[in-house]
Amino acid sequence: MLHDRMRGQQILLLILLVSTPYTHGADNRSILVYGDSVSAGYGMTQPESWPALLAADLALTQPSVSFTNASVSGETTTGGLNRLEKALEIHTPGLVILELGGNDGLRGYPISKIQANLGKMIALCQKQGIDILLIGMVLPPNYGRRYTDAFAGIYKTLAAEFNLAGFQPHLLSGIGTDPKLLQRDGIHPTVAAQPLIKEQVKPLILDWLKSL
Repeated sequence: MLHDRMRGQQILLLILLVSTPYTHGADNRSILVYGDSVSAGYGMTQPESWPALLAADLALTQPSVSFTNASVSGETTTGGLNRLEKALEIHTPGLVILELGGNDGLRGYPISKIQANLGKMIALCQKQGIDILLIGMVLPPNYGRRYTDAFAGIYKTLAAEFNLAGFQPHLLSGIGTDPKLLQRDGIHPTVAAQPLIKEQVKPLILDWLKSL
């Protein structure tokens, strides 16, 4: 009788495990920054980068939050898509801050391809119960109005298509950013710009934490 009861409980547990979709759980307060050189701290030390500044702030006010920066300088949306599944497996985040596409745009890649890659990354995360905070990018005006407008539209389209945890259309003031806040290449933010970027992203993170 006892054996039959235990067997019945094991079968019930197996049914629950099979029928319950995989999720990282509503209490997962792990954050993964997944971007390119803008988030990897190009031209500065890691502690000076906005992800490091944000992690330091959260460590003081939200000690239960774990924060990992898996950004890679020079990364494209194709490269990001290729390595995303493994990154999610390793870091098991509850939230991914997705900041990619800038290198695609600078290389003149097709708008449809950039949007498709970003969409696949968002869908892959959401399928695993992972929230997304999408950070939009802008291109220098010398790439032409038609292409730069279409590029900026990628992020707005994705934000409307997916139920995101947060959306930041651009960092700093977009194409209107003060040149003093950009490095000599006119693309990468300076060390002085990092606290400003941190302050743009931080409220979105705090809103997400409140929703858990």
